[in-house]
Amino acid sequence: MKGQDNRKYAIYSRKSKFTGKGESIENQIELCRQHIKLHHDNVLEEDILIFEDEGFSGGNVNRPQFQAMMKQIRANQIQAVVCYRLDRISRNVGDFAKLKDEFDYYNVEFTSIRDDFDTTSPSGRAMMMMVSVFAQLERETTAERIRDNMHELAKSGRWLGGTTPTGYKSTQIVGSVTVDGKERKAYKLDIIKEEAEIIRLIFTKFIETNSLTKTDTYLLQNNITTKNGKNFTRFSIRSILQNPVYMIADQNAWEYFDSLGVEIYAEQSEFDGKHGIMAYNKTIQKSGKSNQMRDMDEWIVAVGKHKGLIAGADWVKVQDMLHQNRSKSYRKPKSNVALLSGLLYCGNCGSFMRPKLSQRTNAQGEKIYSYLCETKERSRCKLCNSKNPNGNELDKMICEQIKLISEDSSDFIKNLESVQRKLEGNREEYDQQLNALKKELQENEQQIANLVDTLAKMPNTPAFDYITEQINTLHEKNEKIKNRTQELESLTKNHLYSSEEFDRTKELLKSFGQSFDTMGVEQKRMALRAFIRRIVWDGKNVHVVLFGDSETDIDSEDLLQALSDDAGAEPEESAMPNARTASGGSPQPKRGDSE
Repeated sequence: MKGQDNRKYAIYSRKSKFTGKGESIENQIELCRQHIKLHHDNVLEEDILIFEDEGFSGGNVNRPQFQAMMKQIRANQIQAVVCYRLDRISRNVGDFAKLKDEFDYYNVEFTSIRDDFDTTSPSGRAMMMMVSVFAQLERETTAERIRDNMHELAKSGRWLGGTTPTGYKSTQIVGSVTVDGKERKAYKLDIIKEEAEIIRLIFTKFIETNSLTKTDTYLLQNNITTKNGKNFTRFSIRSILQNPVYMIADQNAWEYFDSLGVEIYAEQSEFDGKHGIMAYNKTIQKSGKSNQMRDMDEWIVAVGKHKGLIAGADWVKVQDMLHQNRSKSYRKPKSNVALLSGLLYCGNCGSFMRPKLSQRTNAQGEKIYSYLCETKERSRCKLCNSKNPNGNELDKMICEQIKLISEDSSDFIKNLESVQRKLEGNREEYDQQLNALKKELQENEQQIANLVDTLAKMPNTPAFDYITEQINTLHEKNEKIKNRTQELESLTKNHLYSSEEFDRTKELLKSFGQSFDTMGVEQKRMALRAFIRRIVWDGKNVHVVLFGDSETDIDSEDLLQALSDDAGAEPEESAMPNARTASGGSPQPKRGDSE
């Protein structure tokens, strides 16, 4: 195999974090490289591929460089994998067993040099599985130690840190807690009266309305915001309602957690109806990802040092209500054909506008829908009262205008051609400026070199400071020249089409206009997003901002006449897109202020 197999050798190295202890990744790689050259003939440096992950755990195989190596193995580009130690590849016996089978399938040898065995011998294969078992044991032991630490923390009932929940502040208390043999500062949560009242109000309103939406609306209408001054959302309200930190540790709380089999690290008598609940091991925390809530039977519940805010019976009642409401949660209608969701904004308050379907149909048999401002809906018209545009007609208008930009006579194509000509005309000027700047930079560098030589020849003279000042001045000039050079190079590189690219773009636009009507709903949505940055409805006119273009108003008196009948879901508020006539009488995109 060694004489005929032209596949590469892979070195894999991993270190979960930089500690300055143990073998560094560089040392691991060098030892593996030496091993390959010692045990395989005629191996060149280019025959060895290096894959290194730093800052990733061996508990799973979700590591970027490891996955890159496996991709090449599956492409049959690697004949052997060498690592410093087995647990660099995996600490999980299940993962490693699958990897071993995959290595065998692709005829890939595996060697762990520190453990001194490889897959080419039966004893090596047996030893490898044994070592992997021990690696798994170590991982489970670590997890058990972490859980023991959680128990120690539960004894103290202290706050672990992180984002302090609304209604509380973190305060250091006298004394400390010992975890893993280390003494750590102890903290507890103290109530912030104003915020605590908001928390109580949120629970009260939810119990009263049995609705996240209605609770959200109440908070918006009464201008009740988060501690950061932002509006609450249904998501943030749900998170508050589900957080056990607000629950008073009373007998109802004890009975609730006990009935669910949750590990309670306190005596029943400690649930005194005064302190709050502190739940440990509540979330799964992964770097780069939002925290995930663990199942409640994995929690470790204790009585905290802080005061609770919500009676146990009320907190339990809210959990039951949330659970029952899941089956009634909003589902996106499958028949929704609206095209502008995610593109259309309310010009009055800046919120997204979403389609609202009615049960009525128009002359074409289509379900009539309007676009409704999210803030208007959530606040029940109190914070925004923008009129609802007729969605069916607005979608058609936008589509027709986008199709028109593909015509040679459209303003968009004309403006594109104008910009292209201007940039082409400026190219020669840019090149001249670049050449002049590069020449000036070279001359300045030579002057600096000469002045440095002069300084070396005449130290400690009256001219020393003068020459140093000249050098500094020339250096500052050079920095400005470099910045200007980068700006000019960026202009020519990023904004100038070649003639071939420009012609190809025009052809794509033409084919787009011809094929748009044959597209499905999802294809049309994607096509619109390829051209449109955003659309703003100001209650009367529609303003469209295209990618790489100026803002345009879509106007048409003919369209206004065609939309004279109100077809919105809310007749007293719906409005037809109204605007001024564009030049030429037919609806054409019209240049506005540059974005």
